[in-house]
Amino acid sequence: MKKELEAFNRLLEIMDELREKCPWDQKQTIESLRTLTIEETYELAEAIIKNDMKDVKKELGDILLHIVFYSKIASETKLFDITDVINGINEKLVHRHPHVFGDVKVKNHREVEENWEEIKMNEKDSKKSVLSGVPDSLPALIKATRIQQKVRGVGFDWDKRSQIWDKVREELTELQHEVECNDQEKIEAEFGDLFFSIINAARLYDIDPETALERTNKKFIKRFKYLEEQTINKGLSLKNMTLEEMNHYWEHAKKYDK
Repeated sequence: MKKELEAFNRLLEIMDELREKCPWDQKQTIESLRTLTIEETYELAEAIIKNDMKDVKKELGDILLHIVFYSKIASETKLFDITDVINGINEKLVHRHPHVFGDVKVKNHREVEENWEEIKMNEKDSKKSVLSGVPDSLPALIKATRIQQKVRGVGFDWDKRSQIWDKVREELTELQHEVECNDQEKIEAEFGDLFFSIINAARLYDIDPETALERTNKKFIKRFKYLEEQTINKGLSLKNMTLEEMNHYWEHAKKYDK
């Protein structure tokens, strides 16, 4: 533990010196760091998807720097400091894990999540919605996941996860009907409902839809680049090729990918 404390203390000392002597660091505010923090978070997510532990370590360091940076700026106007931040999360973790730090018994991780949401609601104004903790600024796919996780925490969920497939089929049928009717506004609404049900299915089967979709994005990019390289090497142009001809190279790309 001593080496961890020494390393963290050195980071705090470096931050103090940067804030005192570096023109760029002196200029930063909590607002100016916001977009940089979002960027760093996405870079961490990218490293995790790639399973690049060297980059994961690096990006975690960048995010830790941001936490220290925010705390340093806030301490200068006596709003809070890094001690307040750490004490706050310590107290929250202990309070929301009564099965570890208290005498509550749980059977599995599902019950832990349900207890977490119940405790969280009791901590806040009881008149607030279960969904009040879902930020409006979240990307739609992530927001849908968090909404579904939140309502599950208070018991609003399927009895059996296999039941979700009836809902998916129902939403697909409704979408197909609106496509046949050619009502663009209703088609959009039904696409939204179908997406929401698919995301719900992913949650029920312990799949993170954001990660799953990003892996498919990367797989598609890799295969399409292979298709491009092969056609260029043969002096062909994608614009002048038929879909059937492109599919021939696409199938080769799939085999190459495997």
